[in-house]
Amino acid sequence: MFPLADLRLDQRQLCDIQGRLFELARARGYDCPTFIEAFMNSDVARRMDGVFDFLQWAGEEYLLEELDDEVGGLPRAGASWGREPMYWTGYLYRLWHYLTGETSRAIYATADADTMGGAYLGMHVLDPELAIENLKELAAQRP
Repeated sequence: MFPLADLRLDQRQLCDIQGRLFELARARGYDCPTFIEAFMNSDVARRMDGVFDFLQWAGEEYLLEELDDEVGGLPRAGASWGREPMYWTGYLYRLWHYLTGETSRAIYATADADTMGGAYLGMHVLDPELAIENLKELAAQRP
């Protein structure tokens, strides 16, 4: 795992942008688990995983529009999470990518929206590296 202390400023900023994107999806009334699944398996997320793509710096409003267009319309209503769990999930997913090099799609296969929603209460207070390790251990215990 890449050391957290070696994370560059631009990488930290992209973690924040993704956290704000997840918050914005909630604020706009999208179904939170469905949004998370759509995003983590999208071309938008794949481009966020890249070394550099202009889309990374377009801001959360533009990212949300791009995702909505890509999936042909995100569903509104449904399950709504709190602002903090949404931010934490978005931030941690992006950080996870930087620390491990795993793609967004692979990360989601390990820790899907239900896992992240259930893990938030106990894991959001942990060091991010430890939270990621714990989430991987949870995935390994699944049948």
